[in-house]
Amino acid sequence: MTTATQRRPDLKPLPPDDHAITVDGLTKAYSGRQVLDGLSLHVGHGEIFGILGPNGTGKTTAVEIIQGLRRRDSGKVHILGLDPAKDQARLRHLLGAQLQSSELPERLKVGEALRLFARLAGDIVDWHELRDEWDLGRLERTAFGALSGGERQRLFVALALVNRPRVVFLDELTQGLDPAARRETWRLVRRVREQGSTVVLVTHYMDEAEQLCDRVGVLSGGRLRACGTPDELIASVGGSYRTRFSCTQTSALAGLDGLPGVHSVTHDGDAVEILGDSSSGVLVAAELVRRGVIPTDFLVSGPSLEDVFVSLTEGAAR
Repeated sequence: MTTATQRRPDLKPLPPDDHAITVDGLTKAYSGRQVLDGLSLHVGHGEIFGILGPNGTGKTTAVEIIQGLRRRDSGKVHILGLDPAKDQARLRHLLGAQLQSSELPERLKVGEALRLFARLAGDIVDWHELRDEWDLGRLERTAFGALSGGERQRLFVALALVNRPRVVFLDELTQGLDPAARRETWRLVRRVREQGSTVVLVTHYMDEAEQLCDRVGVLSGGRLRACGTPDELIASVGGSYRTRFSCTQTSALAGLDGLPGVHSVTHDGDAVEILGDSSSGVLVAAELVRRGVIPTDFLVSGPSLEDVFVSLTEGAAR
């Protein structure tokens, strides 16, 4: 009988490496179109590392090359100290993946999928353990086609962990999910890291990267345009604070652009937007009250990862 304590098929020690993933000068072209053009990055052990980039910028291609699923044209790639182009047999037992195109037969039941994937992985983990660990027991006899979007992603995460991987790749994990299901999926990603895995998260949702990732790499034009913690990236591009509110007395807006720290004042009907530094919102509110104007729907927001993304990708496209 196979149990959850069964050991990996490959017990040879891994080569020492300071990083879980190291990519240096990676290139890949399709029919003369350069998809990756000297991509270099590293991912630390135990990190949740986010990869952001416009559609068609090579995010999925890079992840597939790192996993050994696609051949590179040139450059160096090491994952857990191994070259995925040469050490695929060893890496197969060390990596887990949920890819953007993940799909299962509509009639396949959740329990059947867990049992099948666990067997294919060498029964390193008892599938019953995964079922209970990821709260899939109530869905065990449910067909894949009857699962909600959030339930499918929960199953895909469990299937990515059937071999207790050291590194897990999650590609557009929350695409198409409603807000509640997205937040539940975020919780699952954090649990994966808490269990000791390094996580590479490919996403185009800025809030997702900001909430989940220790560091984020922004790809554009086949290269890494910036890399750092979300806070570091936001600080690196600066950006203005936005103050938005509704005001029916547009005459009361006169002269607000002369307040300290205010860069611009625009309005469209009752909707007003003011750009400025971090103190501008407070100064604007105080000045409006002094003038006897009480604005409604008053909201101040700081620079975000979306501002970073737009700045870096628009600049690279020029």
